[in-house]
Amino acid sequence: MTIPSATSLRHLAALVCACLAITMNADAASEKMIFDFQGRTNSTKWQVVNDDVMGGVSTSQFQLLTNGGAIFSGVVSLENNGGFASVRSTPVRENLNGTDAFVLRVRGDGRRYKFTVRTEAGFNALNYQAEFTTKRGEWEDHRLAFKDFMPTFRGRVLTDVPPLIPSKITSVGLLISDKKAGPFRLEMSWIRGVTP
Repeated sequence: MTIPSATSLRHLAALVCACLAITMNADAASEKMIFDFQGRTNSTKWQVVNDDVMGGVSTSQFQLLTNGGAIFSGVVSLENNGGFASVRSTPVRENLNGTDAFVLRVRGDGRRYKFTVRTEAGFNALNYQAEFTTKRGEWEDHRLAFKDFMPTFRGRVLTDVPPLIPSKITSVGLLISDKKAGPFRLEMSWIRGVTP
């Protein structure tokens, strides 16, 4: 058996390190962290918007946990023609050009939620929505492809609007409007943009 020389071992080690660096760079390029609630990256000042803007009485809040993570929780009420609670992020700083989906790591309560995306500033700007259903008490990763987001305005689906364009995304959010009254709770770990 031939024993490799010290020079050969050094060359092999350098090659392995180079391959690892390439692989790590490829993995880093394949996803973009938008909000990391475990590390509290850009995760403050989310805006609550509930059905009280139209006379409803639903309530919600968005909390950062001291040990990491965030919680969107509250109580949906169907009184006074209400029935929704939502929260919107601060402006997204990451350029999402080149990505084709969001991945959310969440632990829910078995209810259905919508992930919302805005491409314009302004309180009454239209938003794009994609639904996901949670399993009570279980951590899950939900992949939401941009092509599946529906443009909406005040709950109505719009047909004369172009599909979601990643480079124009300005903010994201969460919405519960499943026509069920009662408490809700959605815990979040992170939100990422991913490439095909």
